Amino acid sequence: PVLKSIRFGHPVLVGASEELPDYDFGPLINAKKVEELRVHIGEALAKNAVSLFEGSLDESLFLPEQDISSYFGPVSLMNLASNCHLYHNEPFGPVDTIVLVDRVEELVNEMNVSNGALVSSVACDDPKLARQIASQVRAFKVGINVMRSRGDREECFGGIGQSWKGCFVGGKYLVQATTVGEPGERLYGNFPDYVLLPPER
Repeated sequence: PVLKSIRFGHPVLVGASEELPDYDFGPLINAKKVEELRVHIGEALAKNAVSLFEGSLDESLFLPEQDISSYFGPVSLMNLASNCHLYHNEPFGPVDTIVLVDRVEELVNEMNVSNGALVSSVACDDPKLARQIASQVRAFKVGINVMRSRGDREECFGGIGQSWKGCFVGGKYLVQATTVGEPGERLYGNFPDYVLLPPER
């Protein structure tokens, strides 16, 4: 029901007196990224992943003859083989992959399988357990019983492990990363020789 309710289309395709549509997401970066996602999804399905949902584009939500090659309907997959691209790599598109586990240790291991993430979230009825799990997740930002996003332009943004290389940005950190600072100043970021995390993420 949640995936079926996701809405996307042309963001200003309305009449003069109509409100702008409240869409959940827009297009991917380009059509090539759509094709890459299709290849990765096809690989997962060929290796016995279970397709729980495959969305489609509603052409009535786009302009006539609009190029919609960079739009992609939401997809949800379960039981991915460990040698699939989507098992180890975050898809930059509306694709959810679900992994079933029996123990907390397995959950933490699966959440960290990609060796670092930009953003993650943990949902749990036990707040103490949720905090314990969150403390072991290798993500730059972790939401506990709330959806966590990269934040706005004033909020620090970066990644852990292989998900991010270089200076962290956002707000004052973007200014620090793009201006000349004090001699010997160590920038906040993920570098080959050191990692310096900001106090607030």
